[in-house]
Amino acid sequence: MAVQFTDTPLPNLIDLQNIGQTYDGGQSWVLKDLRFLIEDKPAQGEFVVILGASGCGKSTLLRYIAGLQSPTEGKVLLKEKPIESSGVRSGMVFQQYSSLPWLTVLENVALGLDFQGLDEKTRLKKAAEMIELVGLAGHENKYAVYPTLSGGQLQRVAIARSLMANPEILLMDEPFGALDINTRLQMQSLLNDIWLKFHPTILFVTHDIEEAVFLADEIFIMRANPGNFEFRVNVDLPFDRQRELKREQKFMDIVRDVEDKMIRVAEISKK
Repeated sequence: MAVQFTDTPLPNLIDLQNIGQTYDGGQSWVLKDLRFLIEDKPAQGEFVVILGASGCGKSTLLRYIAGLQSPTEGKVLLKEKPIESSGVRSGMVFQQYSSLPWLTVLENVALGLDFQGLDEKTRLKKAAEMIELVGLAGHENKYAVYPTLSGGQLQRVAIARSLMANPEILLMDEPFGALDINTRLQMQSLLNDIWLKFHPTILFVTHDIEEAVFLADEIFIMRANPGNFEFRVNVDLPFDRQRELKREQKFMDIVRDVEDKMIRVAEISKK
């Protein structure tokens, strides 16, 4: 049974209506009849994780919301308006390192302020403060390129640059997928801290179920053939999450529940 959405007194931040995506004129559909609705919660935000098999359309949904792609069918609304007229600011962090290698860390992060009419001194001061927040103090004048910076450091640069634009929505497409396990755990904790401080609505795509449960307050599980949402899981855990949480029984129970639903979705997708 597909996810059911109910009416809510809160306005909608993200509303994908009856989305369909085909690349062959309708002979096959990557997405079909998809509905996705996220409430607008100012000064709180939501942390939404999307899980699903490769090819089910997770990254495509993020591209819609970022305005990088339009669906074949349906509407994409932000605050009940088309993206171009909504005034909603979005930032995006990819798995591939997206920093500009010919610029320093400081210059990369300051890019997020270029269109806010601030003078250079103010931009660099604010960028330096953000760099310190994401744990890159001392690296400001290094070029943002591997191996001058590690993979984890480059993702910190990307997150810092996105946050500088003060986004209402932060889109993250498997941003920690290429990192080693220790760096990945550090980045999970950093992202939780950032969410608690800035309160954006984060849409985070991952294949890692433990990562999903640790970060999310809601998990959406997608099926494939064609892509659509099958389950919606409320993650009833404290907002301020420490790594020790992963050893608690409640955390492990939610992980098992999500694993069971992922197995069921895989079986549905084969039919």
